[in-house]
Amino acid sequence: MNLFRLCGDLSHLVAIIILLLKIWKTRSCAGISGKSQALFAVVFCTRYLDLFFSFISLYNTSMKVIYISLSIGTCYLIFMKFKPTYDSNHDTFRVEFLLGPCVILALVLNHSFTVTEILWTFSIYLEAGAILPQLFMMSKTGEAETITSHYLFMLGMYRGLYILNWIYRYHTESFFDPIAVVAGVVQTVLYIDFFYLYVTKVLKGKSLVLPC
Repeated sequence: MNLFRLCGDLSHLVAIIILLLKIWKTRSCAGISGKSQALFAVVFCTRYLDLFFSFISLYNTSMKVIYISLSIGTCYLIFMKFKPTYDSNHDTFRVEFLLGPCVILALVLNHSFTVTEILWTFSIYLEAGAILPQLFMMSKTGEAETITSHYLFMLGMYRGLYILNWIYRYHTESFFDPIAVVAGVVQTVLYIDFFYLYVTKVLKGKSLVLPC
């Protein structure tokens, strides 16, 4: 494992912890898209099925368990424990328009036509767009809380660091996975506009108001 991947994994973990702490401390999930969090839970559950029959390392297994547990835990807080605070009126992204294409792509463009490989590929495609409900929700409300902005920034950092990880592995190991790389680049592109607003607004202590 190289430093870029390690930092990427840690950024991803920090993002999830930031979100969980925000919900728990405020006792509210206002401003958070439950649909995005449900999609991320689906991503982890379909990607890490190999937990039951494959062992790579203690670190690898631990991170998989942590991601699955925290994502399901986040969904529990949003849809059950703090459900009265969940803003379903603004969380209206049509996830079927995301799930459908991801299923089709996974069936058509994959490394091998096996159940585990198709589910892994599906998770890669789905992760690329899983943040869309959150961004769509923010565009409808016109703003985002500072802590939610920190969460999104760390998610974007995770993807950016993974791109550096792929570049490093290509030059040192001649490793290149077109499915993961293309999906990762697409996901990173979705954060570009948000990054600009984060740097110019949030880091200067201003509220993040999205353009109409």
